[in-house]
Amino acid sequence: AEKVLGYDLLSLCLEGPRDALDRTQHCQPAVFVASLAAVEKLNHLQPEVRGRGGRAGGRGGGASGLPRGAAEAPLGSVCPQVVERCVAAAGYSVGEFAALVFAGALGFAEALYAVKVRAEAMQKASEAVPSGMLSVVGRREANYKFACLEARKHCESLGIENPVCTVSNYLFPDSRVIAGHLQALEFLQENARKYYFKRTKMLPVSGAFHTRLMEPAVEPLAEVLKSIEIQKPLLCVYSNVDGKKYMHSKHIQKLLVKQVVSPVLWEQTMHSVYERKQGTEFPYTYEVGPGNQLGAILKQCNLKAWKQYKHVDALEDEEAAEI
Repeated sequence: AEKVLGYDLLSLCLEGPRDALDRTQHCQPAVFVASLAAVEKLNHLQPEVRGRGGRAGGRGGGASGLPRGAAEAPLGSVCPQVVERCVAAAGYSVGEFAALVFAGALGFAEALYAVKVRAEAMQKASEAVPSGMLSVVGRREANYKFACLEARKHCESLGIENPVCTVSNYLFPDSRVIAGHLQALEFLQENARKYYFKRTKMLPVSGAFHTRLMEPAVEPLAEVLKSIEIQKPLLCVYSNVDGKKYMHSKHIQKLLVKQVVSPVLWEQTMHSVYERKQGTEFPYTYEVGPGNQLGAILKQCNLKAWKQYKHVDALEDEEAAEI
């Protein structure tokens, strides 16, 4: 990873400084590598689950057995035995690159370079406009589109041209992330009760990811992906853009670019992944990578599927995690 990135990622993850690691240009490669490292750890720790089938999810993860992205294979290659027993993978935002590496569609080094370019371009786009992301848990009466419309009108009254305020992440029923100009997000927080928002929280990110404010990052990523060999995945990988399975290499190339400026349909993806006939057993699900947020989301989307869920972190001591 250090050769591709040009800096010591492991040292940054272990020793900080935290503010540097939190920067988009460093955070995305860190999540990608940590997700696949957790997949490698899973390969060694969980041989007994392979006979049942699984899904993986990761920040990079997989939805039915793999990374946070999603994965259950070594960093540099994909183990056929594991692939045969994993039925699906999905990755949240940058985690989608990890899921595709796990599925054999992308090589590790090439994908890491694409993530590096993506992260740097998104960091630059973030610095161009004061923007951010607001996590919202709403009541059933909440109308997110109407709230965003009024927030944009508020921005226009302040003299902001062509303001952005839109749902950028669908997490679980009644939970969304709204992204856009900071003034719009501040307006929504101040008027939360009016729009039936129970809780709002600004996320510690530098920009309005998955909105058109990220358009400057589209071309750099598109150019990199054109130069990378992309294979058809060896197992089902679900796209953030439409919640459906990737079909072929050109499809992957197109949607990875589109994902930068499109909302993450994670709730919809979870429904697609776990759709099955009544009475059919749910597979094991592994979230691989830093944090267990996707597990918390899964619990809200599908409690039965969540009961077969486990989180694997490459840096976490398994015995300590059991206590």
